[in-house]
Amino acid sequence: MKLQRLPITMSRGFHSHAHLPRGPQGISEAKLGCEEFLVKLLDRRWTLVSPDTKIQQIMLPPERIKDEDGPLKDKSWFNMPNPLLGDQITDNSGPDSSFYVVRDDLLHPLVNGNKARKLDAVLPLLEDHSVTDVVTCGGCQSAHAAAVAVSCAERGLRSHLLLRGEQPDILTGYNLISTMYGNVKYVPRSVYANREETLKTHASSVAGKNGCVLSLTDILEAPLTKQSISSSHPISTSMDDWRSLGNFSRKVVVMNEGAGDSIALLGVIRLVHYLSQSHLLGKEKAMKFVVDAGTGTTAVGLGLGAIYFGLPWKITAVMLADTLDNYRERERRLISDFKRHFRFDLDHALREIDRGVVNWVERYHPRKFGNVIKGEIEVCQEIARQTGILVDPVYTLAAWELASLLSEKEARGDAEVVMLHTGGTLGMFGLAQRYKSYFQTLKDR
Repeated sequence: MKLQRLPITMSRGFHSHAHLPRGPQGISEAKLGCEEFLVKLLDRRWTLVSPDTKIQQIMLPPERIKDEDGPLKDKSWFNMPNPLLGDQITDNSGPDSSFYVVRDDLLHPLVNGNKARKLDAVLPLLEDHSVTDVVTCGGCQSAHAAAVAVSCAERGLRSHLLLRGEQPDILTGYNLISTMYGNVKYVPRSVYANREETLKTHASSVAGKNGCVLSLTDILEAPLTKQSISSSHPISTSMDDWRSLGNFSRKVVVMNEGAGDSIALLGVIRLVHYLSQSHLLGKEKAMKFVVDAGTGTTAVGLGLGAIYFGLPWKITAVMLADTLDNYRERERRLISDFKRHFRFDLDHALREIDRGVVNWVERYHPRKFGNVIKGEIEVCQEIARQTGILVDPVYTLAAWELASLLSEKEARGDAEVVMLHTGGTLGMFGLAQRYKSYFQTLKDR
């Protein structure tokens, strides 16, 4: 992930918000077309210098072996690292099925692709408001916590990470990265269950007597009231005063678990805008996007981008960490927050959005979140050997499974299947500790 590091300045200069006449944090009240609206909204400062990402094509031979043990048993794949794109995208007239892989796993050596996208608009916003510290939380092997730790350190911010459970005997994977780059505190599971209150309490302790505490929502909904900021000293109601380095010794922002905030959607929408260019996936051809869903924020961002840019893209998310009702509720909340924070009021788009922007589906073999089924490590190994692409059994293998199945169904159809590879490589190190017997069998293959 290439970082765009610019001077932190609050005065009349380059700013992380879109360059539009607007209220404190919104978009112009003028009726803009969807695409024009988003192009202007995306005219801001970003963490990633460029939204560019690699696109590769996975070919599957025509012989399909249906097996009740799983959709990937005895399958084979071939990676075309430089496929034809744009007007030359395959027309699905041949016998072979295929799907495209958007290689966001390659954006940064330590930060998952979906995390980098979600933080793309967030970090410049924090810099613009002179934030000094970020407090967030996650599991012991949280990719989100590691991403926040690395990204904050790269931009001179301090991160404070509340990790669920006990410290492992051997630090590895995302846990090791979080410890190297951030300030880690392990929280008992019973305490972590009330994570919102736990985050606020820890953020207050980080801020101290001369600091203040905010959430991302507080910043987006400026101007603030006195009740919006937690501080032991009288504060101004003006966000401009909060930006000033002279007012508070530490300015602490609380970030939700998984960065599930409306501002995080912008980085994913920026990716959609990039991919829809005529020399890449284009705007005319039907696409079936597949992504694994933890919080579901990335899937919602893809769906919003597709609708706002008028793309014939269908977004399907494989549910991994929650129920269908909870994912739908989170989708509604994110969309509602996005409309409120950025004042998007085009009725024809809103009607389509209100019907839902994501098709939420179960995994082929549902299981408790974080669990691995015997044989999946070997499947990941075969995919890596045949394609040079590493997927992990908890997240990205679920998306690979669905993309393979859909590519068979669409072999002579009208739509192309596209998998967004969100990353997860470092998660394999933690799994190797937890599932030692599963990884032991790899030695014999």
